[in-house]
Amino acid sequence: MPKPILSKNFGKKNAHSLGVYIQDGGYEAMKKALTEMKPEQIIQEVDKSGLKGRGGAGFPVGKKWSFIPKEAPKPKYLVINADEGEPGTYKDRPIMECDPHAVVEGAIITCFAVGIHWAGIYVRGEYVKSIERLEGAINEAYAKGYLGKNILGMGFDLDMVVHRGAGAYICGEETGLLESFEGKKGQPRMKPPFPAIVGLFQGPTVINNVESIAAIPHIVKNGGEWFNGLGAPGIGGGVKLFPVSGHVKKPGIYELPMGTPLREIIYKHAGGIRGDKKLKAVIPGGASAPVLKPEEIDVPMEYANLAKIGSMMGSGAVIVMDEDTDLVKTLRVLMCFYAHESCGKCTPCREGTGWMAKIIKRIEKGEGESADLDTIVSIANGIRGRTLCPLGDAAVGPALSFVTKFRQEFEDYIKVGAG
Repeated sequence: MPKPILSKNFGKKNAHSLGVYIQDGGYEAMKKALTEMKPEQIIQEVDKSGLKGRGGAGFPVGKKWSFIPKEAPKPKYLVINADEGEPGTYKDRPIMECDPHAVVEGAIITCFAVGIHWAGIYVRGEYVKSIERLEGAINEAYAKGYLGKNILGMGFDLDMVVHRGAGAYICGEETGLLESFEGKKGQPRMKPPFPAIVGLFQGPTVINNVESIAAIPHIVKNGGEWFNGLGAPGIGGGVKLFPVSGHVKKPGIYELPMGTPLREIIYKHAGGIRGDKKLKAVIPGGASAPVLKPEEIDVPMEYANLAKIGSMMGSGAVIVMDEDTDLVKTLRVLMCFYAHESCGKCTPCREGTGWMAKIIKRIEKGEGESADLDTIVSIANGIRGRTLCPLGDAAVGPALSFVTKFRQEFEDYIKVGAG
C-alpha cells in the first residue's frame, strides 16, 4: 500500500496549524502553481490525474473547471461543498479538522487556475469543530499573505470565507447549496443553466467537494500522471477515502486506491464481520446507493463498475450489515429520512417519499399486504428521473433494491401480521 496522502495528517498533533502544515511541505504546491505554471497547465494536470468529483457525482474535476468561461461579465466563484449530509459518510470532516490548510491550499490553486477571486466553503452546521478549524486556517493564511491582495507578489487576489449551513440534506445538492448560500430557502434550481455558467449570485461557479479540493495540492506538486497511477491497474483515478461503518470489526476511514474491491475493503481493511457472523447486505456508497447482496461484493469500488451492477459509488461510504440485521426496519429508517429531508419542491419526491415511508411503517407494524411491495416499486419508478435534483432518485435506490433483492424478508413480516 502507498503511504497515506489525503489522510497523512489524521491524528498528527497540531496538524491543523500553519506551522506544522508548512513543515511537512504545505503550500509548496501553491507556490509552484502561482510562480511556475500557467492556469491552463494546472487544469491539464488535474485532467491527467483522473480525479473525479468525490462528492458523489463522479464528474471529472478538470473538465468541470474547463466549463467556466475565461471571460465573463460577472465575477466567478469557487464554492466548496462541505455539507456532508449523506448517511454513512464522514470522510470530509477529518480533512477539515485535521488538515484544513490542505483545503485552503487546494482552493487557492483552483481559483488561480480558473481565474476566481472569491471562494466560499459551505459547511454543515453541526460540524462546529470543522468550522472553527477552517476559519483558523483561513486567518493564518491571510496573516501569512497566502490569501488577500497580491498573493506571492504575483498580482493574484483571493478572498475566502466559511459559510455555516443550517442542517438540511438538500443543501448537499449543488444548486440547493447555492440557494442557501445566497440566504434563500435550500431548494434545487432548474438546470440548465448549469452553475458553471449561472451559479452563485448569477456568476460562473465551480463547485467541488472537500476531498476533491484537498487532492489538488498533491496533484500539482507531483503531477497528474503520478496521481492517476495510484489508482488500481486499469482504473486509475488516484486514491480515495472510504468511510466504513456498520457491523465490521474495524470501522473507520481507509485511504485506498480507486478500484479497490469492495470485498477487500470489508474483509482485509475493516477486519471482516464482527462476531464472525455472515454478511447479509452492503450499501457501497452512502445511504442512497442501491444495496448489494453478499455475492455482489467482488466489485471494484469505482463509478463505472458499480453502475454496471446496478448500484453506485456515491461518496464511497460503505455500510455493512450482518445476518441479524432487520432490513424492514433499516428501510423504514431510510425512507423516513428521505421523506423528512425532501424540500417539497417536486411533487413526485414530496408525495412519493412520504407515501413509501408510510407503507414501510405499516408493514413493520404487521399491518401490511403483499400488494404494498408492488406499490412501493410503482411509486419508486414514478419518482425516478422526475425530480429537479437527485434526492428523489436517492430515495428510489434503497427502496427498489431492498424490496426486490430481499422481498422474502418483507413478505415474512406481512405473513406474520396476517397470521
